[in-house]
Amino acid sequence: MKGRSASLLLAVALGSVFGAPRVQAQASFASSVFSAAASAPPAATNPLARERVFGRSGALRVFPLRGVDALELPYLQAVTAATGTRFRWAPLLGTRSPLLGQPVFSNQITAPGAVGMWRLEAENEPSSPMLTVITEAPFAMKRDGLLNGYHIGYYPSEGADRSNAYAPPPGFIEVTPENQDLQISEHFRLRQFITKDQAHVWPKYVALRLELIDKLELVLQELNRMGVRADRMYVMSGFRTPQYNGPGGDGRAQMSRHMYGDAADVWIDNDGNGYIDDLNGDGYRDERDNHVLLRAVERVEQKHPDLVGGAGFYYASDTHGPFVHIDVRGNRARW
Repeated sequence: MKGRSASLLLAVALGSVFGAPRVQAQASFASSVFSAAASAPPAATNPLARERVFGRSGALRVFPLRGVDALELPYLQAVTAATGTRFRWAPLLGTRSPLLGQPVFSNQITAPGAVGMWRLEAENEPSSPMLTVITEAPFAMKRDGLLNGYHIGYYPSEGADRSNAYAPPPGFIEVTPENQDLQISEHFRLRQFITKDQAHVWPKYVALRLELIDKLELVLQELNRMGVRADRMYVMSGFRTPQYNGPGGDGRAQMSRHMYGDAADVWIDNDGNGYIDDLNGDGYRDERDNHVLLRAVERVEQKHPDLVGGAGFYYASDTHGPFVHIDVRGNRARW
C-alpha cells in the first residue's frame, strides 16, 4: 500500500494432487534481503520491492503444492548464492506439526504438507521471515457436510462436476482462536470473513478469494481519491457456509457468491459505531451514501477489469443499516 516498502500479500496456490492442501502465501520481503544478494535485481525492477495492492503481485503466483514459484525462486536463489543462506518452515499462530525446522530450499521451494500457517525463515536469522504461507484444508476433507466438526453443509453444485465460478471452492482456511486476528491486508483481518454462526466451534473454516480483498482495498483507495474519507470498511457478511446461507430467500440468493468466498456485504464506518457514514455530505446516513460507494466500485472495475463482479445496495432493516454487496464473480452484475 501507499507509503509501505513491503506489503502483506496473500496468493492462492492449488494442490496438483487430489486432496492435497492448497497454499495461500503472504509475503513481507525486506529490502535488506536483496541488498545482500549481489545478483538480485535493483528495486526498480524487482517486483517484490514495489508498492502494490495486497495480493496483486506477480511475485507470488498460483503454483502446484510442493512446486516452485517461478518468479520468486530467482530472488531466493540469489540470496542463497550470495550468502549461503538456507531456509526452513516454522509453524505460526498455533499451528502444530512436526515440520518445525524442516529445510525446504535448495534449488526449489517446497510448500508445507500439512494444514496450517507457516513462516519461511532463514536458518541463521529466524527474526527476518521471508514468506508466510497458509496451507488450506482441501474440500475433499469434508464428510457428511462437516469439516473437522465444523458444519459447512452442501454446495448446490456439489457432485455436478462443475469447473466454472460455481464449482465448490477447492479448499478452506482453517481458523483458530490463535490465528483469527491474522491481518490479511492493510485494512482487513481473517476473522472479518468468518460465517456468523457456530460461535463456540473451533476450528472454523472459511473460503476466501484474494481478488475480493484486492477489490475492497482498491475501493477504499478510490473513495479517498474521490475526496471521501474512507479509513475503515465494516464487513457485515463475508464467507457464508451453504448450511448458513440455506436454500435462498430472506435476501440470500440460492447460489450466493458468499458461499464461494468472493463476496462481502460492507459499508464505510470510519468512527466504528457500526453504521454507515455520511459519505455524500448531506448530513444524513442513509442509502444515498451507498451510491457514493457504488461509484467507487465502478471506477475500480474500469481500472481493473479482472476484478469485475456484482454490486448492489440494500436498504436498512431492523437489524442493520444500509449496505453494499461487492463481489468478484467475473462478470458485471448490478441491482
